[in-house]
Amino acid sequence: MKIVIANASHFKYAQTICDTIADSAQVRGTGIAKRTPEYIKKKLENGNAVIALEGDTFAGFCYIEVWGHEKFVANSGLIVHPDFRNQGLAKKIKKAIFELSITKFPNAKIFGITTGLAVMKINYDLGYKPVTFSELTDDPDFWKGCQTCKNFDVLTRTDQKMCLCTGMLYDPESATKKDKIVNGKAFKRLKSIKESLFLKKKSK
Repeated sequence: MKIVIANASHFKYAQTICDTIADSAQVRGTGIAKRTPEYIKKKLENGNAVIALEGDTFAGFCYIEVWGHEKFVANSGLIVHPDFRNQGLAKKIKKAIFELSITKFPNAKIFGITTGLAVMKINYDLGYKPVTFSELTDDPDFWKGCQTCKNFDVLTRTDQKMCLCTGMLYDPESATKKDKIVNGKAFKRLKSIKESLFLKKKSK
């Protein structure tokens, strides 16, 4: 298994990446913003993505989005193909895209929004902390990307203040070991709240 910085030579995987993301969202029954092959190809072409391959077989993917004139970057579209799950690959991919983000955009705050508890735990281990949406980018194009998510109505009803997704942020200027200890307690509270929300949503 190898995880590499993606480039134009990986265009042939664009449709597979989109299909895998869409299939995963459907199986989990969670909201997710849809991606197009053309959009994925742009990320591949400009080197703002990592891809995991087993030989020539697609195994996983994640890409970088840049917002607010490089003040913020987001690590988005994290996906592992079903054939390669439960092997710790998601954590390796997330670490790779995190390191690429820091290398290419050293002064940017790195953030993400997710409904997945596993992704939240990975983010926490990397030094992210849970934050309100007000601490994330206010770039309208970022929030437009949520329009294809089935939970978009929740976001609009709350004036983009909250949704079923959780915002997490890594600030290179303030990230310390102390932050990780404090955020560990916040993550446990957050996990309990998220589980409760999903149970209520599922029972409807």
